[in-house]
Order: sequence, then structure tokens, then C-alpha cells
Amino acid sequence: MVMTMSKVIVYSTLLCPYCHRAKALLRKKGVPFTEIDVGMDREKREEMEARAHGSHTVPQIFIGETYVGGSDDLHALDAQGKLDLLLKAS
Repeated sequence: MVMTMSKVIVYSTLLCPYCHRAKALLRKKGVPFTEIDVGMDREKREEMEARAHGSHTVPQIFIGETYVGGSDDLHALDAQGKLDLLLKAS
């Protein structure tokens, strides 16, 4: 069975522990993701805030076109068994 993985984007900064925690969960699940460092890039940070409905903290995570939120939100989806379903659906 071939599982199609969705496009996952993680907006992050270098020293953010929550970013590292979210990326560790994605790696553990074998989910490829694109990381966008917004630490020194004002344009990328503005892009993140626009996509995340004004949220300015990191990480901000998107699975396909679905806005997940931050690390706690990602882990909550996983704990509820909803993360795998969202990954498959995207």
C-alpha cells in the first residue's frame, strides 16, 4: 500500500524549542516537511502571519491547505488520532 503524503509546511525559528518538538514528531512519523525559517526574514514572517490568521508565534504548521496551529495543536491532533487522518486526506 502506497501512502500519499501531504505537503506539510512548518514556519519556525532556529532556537525555538516548540519548533524542534513539532519537527521531531513529524520526523518520528516519517512525514516529509518544508521548513521555513522566519527568524531573520521579515517577508516570510509576514507571509506566515497572514496564512495563520495573525498568529505570530512559532511554529505555525500547515498540512496541505489546512492550518493546524502550533506544536501543542499538532501533538493534540496526534493524541486524538486525527493527525494521520489529516495527513492522508491532504
